[in-house]
Amino acid sequence: MRKASRLFEIIQILRLAKKPMTAAAMAERLEVTVRSIYRDITALQAMRVPIEGERGIGYIMRPGFDLPPLMFSIEETEAIVLSLALLERTGDEELKLAARRVNQKLAGAVPPPLRQAMENKALFAWGTIAPPPPGMDLAIVRRAIRDERKLTLDYRDEMGRATERTIRPIALIYYSQTANIVAWCELRQAIRNFRSDRVEACAEANAFFKGEGDGLRILWTQSWTEGAVAANA
Repeated sequence: MRKASRLFEIIQILRLAKKPMTAAAMAERLEVTVRSIYRDITALQAMRVPIEGERGIGYIMRPGFDLPPLMFSIEETEAIVLSLALLERTGDEELKLAARRVNQKLAGAVPPPLRQAMENKALFAWGTIAPPPPGMDLAIVRRAIRDERKLTLDYRDEMGRATERTIRPIALIYYSQTANIVAWCELRQAIRNFRSDRVEACAEANAFFKGEGDGLRILWTQSWTEGAVAANA
């Protein structure tokens, strides 16, 4: 672990600790020597981080100290860069625009070494880019999941049969080819997966399923092990 990352982790440990933390306990957690922890504590105190305590007893952080916002390690910054790149592979246009805005905000807020990690273009997400579904906007589905609002779909199954559905959307699964909407289907009275590229029209209904989303997601995850979720609606 780099020293800068280790100093950050020590601050985090002390901020969250409910009792004094010994150097030995921190060394075990960070997989370094106790001597390294003592040196790091001294360095942090020299930077006026309000750490109090002494060897053999433990250390605490005085109340009121907080870290600057957007303080990430280099590894965490690289994880964010790759995650944002993966969003570019989806067919969700609103999320792709949001990912670009996040990248710009982070690059403008983090310190220069982390900004360089974001801008060096060394991490890539490769593969097929999913096209936007022609008959709907995935942003509507994400909002409906958050608001627990029902949706109406004009849907065509794999056999080409057209149906009208009212659904209670609970999740979105992004694949390289398309995105699947996981929902309770009021027509089938069961959890179903709807391929977004087979949706010909999608609209918000004037009805909600407030308070039911978590329960439906539990039902969905239970059905994984039972093999009960229909792959096609």
